[in-house]
Amino acid sequence: MTVVVVGSLNQDLVVGLQRMPDPGETVFGDRLERFAGGKGLNQAVAAARAGARVAMIGAVGSDDAGSWLRELVVGEGIDGSGVRSVAGPTGTAIIEVDHSGMNRIVVVAGANAEVDADHVQQALARLDEVAVVLVQHEVPGDAVRAAMRFGRARGAITILNPAPARDIGDLDPADVDLLVPNEHEAADLAGLPTQDLQQAQGAAERLRGAGFRTVVITRGASGVIWSGPEGTGSMPAFEVTAVDTVAAGDAFCGGLATSLAAGLPLPDALRRASAGGALAASASGAVPSLPDRAAIDSLVG
Repeated sequence: MTVVVVGSLNQDLVVGLQRMPDPGETVFGDRLERFAGGKGLNQAVAAARAGARVAMIGAVGSDDAGSWLRELVVGEGIDGSGVRSVAGPTGTAIIEVDHSGMNRIVVVAGANAEVDADHVQQALARLDEVAVVLVQHEVPGDAVRAAMRFGRARGAITILNPAPARDIGDLDPADVDLLVPNEHEAADLAGLPTQDLQQAQGAAERLRGAGFRTVVITRGASGVIWSGPEGTGSMPAFEVTAVDTVAAGDAFCGGLATSLAAGLPLPDALRRASAGGALAASASGAVPSLPDRAAIDSLVG
């Protein structure tokens, strides 16, 4: 069975610094590195390393970064037949990471803005045995809606990671099996502040009231909570030393998709996803930090 990831492919330019600058302030950085990234690519690689058969749907530019990312997709054993090349630049993210591992990110969409509903539908139609369709918010809204709608039509489990947070517009919640925001995205979507577990649970319940079947909210070092037809629950995070949290949420989503495709119950899938996210936070870079199945097995125990 295949995990299909519809989403962005970026080159990540990572700047390491001691602390984030205040508005109008200039600070010196410690390092500048280039990594493969984009939430779509991160999640596809995370799923592949966690043990899934993965297909990627997206777009890269006609530049050297696009060629580099295509080679990486092939090297990770991912089916990249759904990744098309378009004229112009590949998507780029500029990421600042401070000494505590916290980050802030600016994304320039580039080729990712060219992913549309027709491309998603056609690419999905060519794939066999689709178990899970996973999408994020770094591609246009019509592509997101198409991924969820046609994923459901294929009988797949559909997962929406609404990151970065934005108006979900005319997305039909009935097309989404699992909505997986972090606590800030959940608060934005639900119109609620999120400062403690009770408020996060309130955001989950409000989103379920809007029609989403199951809501999973990731809360970093505070763990994860969920609410669905079979009840609610919470789970603590694995304790690790945070180095760079850039791809931790993507590792979580890719691991969750892998476990659900393998038929694991939601609590077990969430535990493995949490382990993947913790391991990613303990290493630098986006794609380089994503753990393999053996590392996840070891942490889960």
